[in-house]
Amino acid sequence: MLRKIRIASAFLFFTGITLLFIGIGHNWWGWMAKLQFLPSLLALNFAVIAGIILLTLLAGRFYCSVICPLGIYQDIVIWIRRTLGKTLQKRQAARLKHLKEQGSAEKPAVRQYVKRFGYLKEHKAVRYTVLALSIVSIVVTGQMLIALIAPYSAYGRMVRTFVALGNGSVTAPLLITGLLTFIIISVSAWMWGREYCNTICPVGTLLSFFSRFSLFRPVIDEGKCTGCGKCARGCKASCIDFKEHRIDYSRCVDCFDCIGTCGENALQFRNIRKRAAEEQVAAEPVDKGRRAFLVTTAVVAAGAAANAQDHMHGGLAEVIDKKAPERTGRIVPPGAGSVKSFYDHCTACQLCVSACRNGVLHPSSDLGHLLQPYMSYENGYCRPECNACSQVCPAGAIKPVSVEQKQAIRIGVAHVNLDLCLPATGKDSCGNCAYHCPSGAIRMVRQQGSRNQIPTVAEDRCIGCGACENLCPSRPISAITVNGLSIHHNA
Repeated sequence: MLRKIRIASAFLFFTGITLLFIGIGHNWWGWMAKLQFLPSLLALNFAVIAGIILLTLLAGRFYCSVICPLGIYQDIVIWIRRTLGKTLQKRQAARLKHLKEQGSAEKPAVRQYVKRFGYLKEHKAVRYTVLALSIVSIVVTGQMLIALIAPYSAYGRMVRTFVALGNGSVTAPLLITGLLTFIIISVSAWMWGREYCNTICPVGTLLSFFSRFSLFRPVIDEGKCTGCGKCARGCKASCIDFKEHRIDYSRCVDCFDCIGTCGENALQFRNIRKRAAEEQVAAEPVDKGRRAFLVTTAVVAAGAAANAQDHMHGGLAEVIDKKAPERTGRIVPPGAGSVKSFYDHCTACQLCVSACRNGVLHPSSDLGHLLQPYMSYENGYCRPECNACSQVCPAGAIKPVSVEQKQAIRIGVAHVNLDLCLPATGKDSCGNCAYHCPSGAIRMVRQQGSRNQIPTVAEDRCIGCGACENLCPSRPISAITVNGLSIHHNA
């Protein structure tokens, strides 16, 4: 029963988070992204951090099997291998039976297709070295390591790679890192189960410090255990030493597979502080573990629902074939506060990229900010009525801002290149930039010595939304370009 509850809960989280990265349902299940541990840590969301730690102290690494999308993805890969192995095993058994019935002298090779795990010692040196490097990476704001190995960011990169491949918008860095992540995670899960979670993942290592002291955990009853080893062979975390009747709780991810595998009922999920004598009194002891599991799930779900986001406003921008201009300052979204703050907190999970309906946010290809988003206006502009990216960011890189607040935030300043401007060069009359400027920062003035009118920008009123740049008819580079402000201001 516990395993079925875990699988159902994991299915809901995995489906919701996957749809978020595809760009679907930010208004309904966007709160799931806010429950991810590392983004919450960077956002200093102490309520979520405390909730996950308390959950781990209560029921072990429940987070890794139900809430973390990369952990659930690995479980899916393991399930596929097990299912395929069982099918091949049945075919082999049927073939051997057929040969025996036919009295054949042929002695075919017998292979073990079903994946069998076994107890492995903890790789402490690798595990804690990666955790230490991750902490240093965060402290010194070198987010590249976190962007590459953090579970939530890694899964988001995988999904966004396939989505971008589908719509033809994939970039080389995203394609390379996304496919490599997909291959490494898939092969690792196929061959070694949850080894990535228990050796590389910094979140898994951090939570392992608390899971060692969890109140409810799988426990081996030595009196009932026959030493068959089924639990260890089915443990994808390789943390059950059945010979010593011991489980390494720092690596156990609470999948409950071992409980279902044991035919002697020697494994139970229970309160370890309950006296052994009390366990033997009742013929059918109350499953305290199940009750704690359900209560914990309800608490987490209720807290998450309270964070559900308001409906997003805005629409789709028309796709325009342009090239990105050279900018003197990088543009980051309203709510970031500054370029430095944005990149200090961003984990490159790609969630804001998937939420941006106007094609403004893109994963960066430069090594200094690899895969972290930046803004550019070739495909659309940052509509003043859309605040989607600020509502979905789980790491605090983009803090929530209302539509009204956004319209007063200056993230950049537009500059006119008269050498490319159609009316300035006498090629045609225009005024697109002035007509579409939502803040009224651009107006057309008569050019000295000419009858043509050219655009001028009131820099103190410009918010850097990029409408002028995006809608400028000049090709391939717009005659008006937005340069980002390192520190955002209110107009």
